[in-house]
Amino acid sequence: MQSQPQPVVIVQSRIQSVMQQVYLWMTAGLLLTGAISSMLANNEALLGIVLNPIVFIGLFVVELGLVLAISAFINKMSPALATGLFILYAGLNGITLTPILLTYTAASVATAFFTTAGMFAALALYGTVTKRDLSGMGKFLMMALFGLLIATIVNIFLRSSGMDFVISIFGVLIFAGLTAYDTQRLNQIASQAMSEDEIGRFSIMGALTLYLDFINLFLYLLRLLGRRND
Repeated sequence: MQSQPQPVVIVQSRIQSVMQQVYLWMTAGLLLTGAISSMLANNEALLGIVLNPIVFIGLFVVELGLVLAISAFINKMSPALATGLFILYAGLNGITLTPILLTYTAASVATAFFTTAGMFAALALYGTVTKRDLSGMGKFLMMALFGLLIATIVNIFLRSSGMDFVISIFGVLIFAGLTAYDTQRLNQIASQAMSEDEIGRFSIMGALTLYLDFINLFLYLLRLLGRRND
């Protein structure tokens, strides 16, 4: 006997409920990152420790490991463990972002943040309501992202301001597109029936995905719009 398709209203209600948890955790991560960055920026002693190259590289490696661990093993984790790792990552990111943010004026950081928030909201809404299948665009954007990473590494040695400007523009375009694509993909997954544990793990994985889109979009906008401190 074939199962009957569920009414649209039930599916929409499920999507709304699950995605609400995704956005709540994403917001919590951003708030934690901002709070720790603000605290560190006003503590010269701690900031001096973070600016030690060995410490900074170590923190960056731990961050990368946390992202890879959550992404690779999310289905084997308990929701509590996944949540703890996400909170730890968001906190560490607040530490490693602080030296970058301090190179720009406070007004520039605020402008880039609110511009990012507006763009993110509009793109997430588009990804939610559009009937267009964005999966093809997602594959293209992932390839473009690898190209962006290679160009960024090359420019570390070239130190070209012109290339840095081009990289920043493409960075904004790529993460703008990924925001819409990831939102649509997460909505599609959220429409499926899931247990409480599956919802818990999914909400953290989704929050991490959108958190990374937001942070990267913000950083590339800051590079374009930001004024550096004298």
